Amino acid sequence: MSGQTPRPVAVGSSPGLVSTVVRLKLSLLRNGLRQSAGRRAAYVASAVVTLLFAALQLLGLIALRGNDHAVSVVVLLVAVLGLGWAVMPLFFPSGDETLDPTRLVMLPLRPQPLVRALLAASLVGIGPLFTLLMLVGSVISVAHGAAAWAVGALALALGLLMCVAFARAVAAANIRLLSSRKGRDLAVLSGLVIAVGAQVVNFGAQRLGTAGLGELDPLAGVLRWVPPASAVGAVDSVSKGAYGVAVAQLVVSGAALVLVMGVWARTMTRLMTSPDGSTLQAAEPAARDRRRSAGLSRLLPGGRTGTVMERSLRYVWRDPKTKAAWVTSLAIGLIVPVFNALQGVGSLYFACFAAGMLGIQMYNQFGQDTSAFWMVAMTVSSTRDAYDELRARALALLLITLPYATLVTVLTTALLGDWAKLPEALGLSLALLGAMLATGAWTSARFPYSIPQEGYKNVAPGQAGLAWIAVFGGMVAAALLCAPVIAVTIWLHVSSGGEAWTWLLLPGGSVYGAAITLLGLRLAAPRTATRLPEILAAVSKG
Repeated sequence: MSGQTPRPVAVGSSPGLVSTVVRLKLSLLRNGLRQSAGRRAAYVASAVVTLLFAALQLLGLIALRGNDHAVSVVVLLVAVLGLGWAVMPLFFPSGDETLDPTRLVMLPLRPQPLVRALLAASLVGIGPLFTLLMLVGSVISVAHGAAAWAVGALALALGLLMCVAFARAVAAANIRLLSSRKGRDLAVLSGLVIAVGAQVVNFGAQRLGTAGLGELDPLAGVLRWVPPASAVGAVDSVSKGAYGVAVAQLVVSGAALVLVMGVWARTMTRLMTSPDGSTLQAAEPAARDRRRSAGLSRLLPGGRTGTVMERSLRYVWRDPKTKAAWVTSLAIGLIVPVFNALQGVGSLYFACFAAGMLGIQMYNQFGQDTSAFWMVAMTVSSTRDAYDELRARALALLLITLPYATLVTVLTTALLGDWAKLPEALGLSLALLGAMLATGAWTSARFPYSIPQEGYKNVAPGQAGLAWIAVFGGMVAAALLCAPVIAVTIWLHVSSGGEAWTWLLLPGGSVYGAAITLLGLRLAAPRTATRLPEILAAVSKG
């Protein structure tokens, strides 16, 4: 026995690789839940909510059985599930540690067996269980006859494997991006995707509520040939006796699964055999940044104003939290008035929502500096310096908000076709924007709070009260500051012949907004200059 030497085992072809990777996935999940009671509670709560929602959806799909438009609903549902799995890694790259195959490059694993093992591990979790319940409900709603049930079992497997393979292939193809700063920026924007998606779903639900499920039939006729929806479409085809069509749809799903798996395997091979050249061109981004900075500086004013404006614009472009806040405000400020206008229930005054959302970015100006605010504080030695600092930050904000608020107002007017009210709506938007800038400057000095650089929270622990006071108190104050312009607008509409003079609200609102902004900056400057130590302490807690 002592003379025998153990035979080497090819790890990549070991039949136990699948079980090993699945156990690794379970261990990662278990160890993650052991980190804190809060994380366990969040996981359990999200699991319960997800499963309850899935159960309700399952009952709803079962209730659709026998409905003339059931196939349209389930085909669209499965197509959306596939799309969601495909884009999920781009916005939640840290949701599954096993999505990153580069962590396994040092192990003697071959790509093909590793692909099969990772695919099996992908079936563990709440997401796959939710998808399985949706697929089960979809099959039940369209399956009629023994042949259809048999095809339904195959459709379940194809649909589920296609969804998880989509996620794996996309993650592997974009792993360099997802592990970089840009990838983290993309993850921060996931809230925006959810907000936009909620508005789209709301718009679609209202449309279906008035027009009926028949509106989905043309779209479903196309999607039933698109994987993974084509697998469920095959079940409906068998139920109707179209066996040739069903075979073709199953072939489409199977071929798509093989293609995705092949792309995934080739990507894995490239990741595990090619060197990481992320540092080879480390100097080039810095050189590009210097050239971009030089070009931007030429377009901005000189002195302190231009320097502060450039710094603020860099925060918008490069800081993940600031970028997420800006993009969310830009999107929601456009979605609310435009979607309401498209539904025929909107008002032109909803365009003021864009100015309000963008004006919020003026609040807590010093919080985005975090502990680096000490460098700003060192340059502020008088009320004049503080005024220049706040004015430059407001000007940087206006470079984006002013044209955008105008664009949203004009677009909403075009959708509603009420061009006569464009001057007054734009005047109200500009007045509101000025009021938001004024109150934002004052609350930045009076109620600063820290923005944590790590995690998803936008307020440091213990400062939530400050954030509520700053944002909501400032918004109420801004609405009160706009009261004169609102009162004039109402008076012109109720007085006889007054509507002929509503065009004066555009120049009047513009002048009023500029005046109230300057007044707010003047009032905030002395408080900023005298509270520099307190501001630094407040914004450094994160």
